[in-house]
Amino acid sequence: MSEAAEPQGRVLIVAGSDSGGGAGIQADIKSVTMLGGYAMTAITAITAQDTTGVHGVWPVALEAVQKQMAACLTDIGADAIKTGMLGSAALVETVAEGLDAQARAVPRIVDPVMVATSGDALVDAPAISAIASLMIPGAALVTPNAPEAEVLTGKAVDGINGQRRAAEALLERGAKGALVKGGHIPGKVLVDVLQTETGEWIFESERIETSSTHGTGCTLASACAALVAQGQSMADAVDAARTYLHDAIRHAPGLGKGHGPVAHNWKLLDQES
Repeated sequence: MSEAAEPQGRVLIVAGSDSGGGAGIQADIKSVTMLGGYAMTAITAITAQDTTGVHGVWPVALEAVQKQMAACLTDIGADAIKTGMLGSAALVETVAEGLDAQARAVPRIVDPVMVATSGDALVDAPAISAIASLMIPGAALVTPNAPEAEVLTGKAVDGINGQRRAAEALLERGAKGALVKGGHIPGKVLVDVLQTETGEWIFESERIETSSTHGTGCTLASACAALVAQGQSMADAVDAARTYLHDAIRHAPGLGKGHGPVAHNWKLLDQES
């Protein structure tokens, strides 16, 4: 069974692996664990990746992805599903079919990963179209950044009004919630817009000037999934996930020569100090 009477914090993550540890499956596992959840994975691709860029991508066989999902859902079950890098239309179809068959009632947090922080493209056009048609409808939350929201909706997203229009468009396309992030929009204050079927929330935080931004999208989405899996409302989960990410950026260890990772374990570092 993939559902439980009481949320147990179980999160199945369907995403690609980041060898550098800052994004993808690695960031997801760290975030879910640090926020009290239980992380399971179905790895969709292996990447050779570091803070300077993506140096290679090797897709995992579709059958292997399906088997990983089925093994987790059949035995352990899930209270939330988080999807990340889905690099082909065939993979999107496989994932969507698996979730419909085995986890239809489980809330899905969909991070429509399209481009790495370094600027490297991670999905092709047919995959983007499949994500829009198969993953967004019914999703509990979709978490695009401004460029991703523009691609998915055709709306210009260069400020809060654009973010609101894009969120509305995602809800019209069947999502139950949309968090249109403002990290790519210039300004001293970072604004994220959340819209759900029940209302709208505007979240603001001071922008941290840093190059340690690798994996921030993965981290935020998986943090939301961990908190939803433990029974929090979507608005509360997004609020707490943003706080977790903000502090993880603030404590970033400064690793690598490019866009460095955040400190997913910042809570442990605070306890030691």
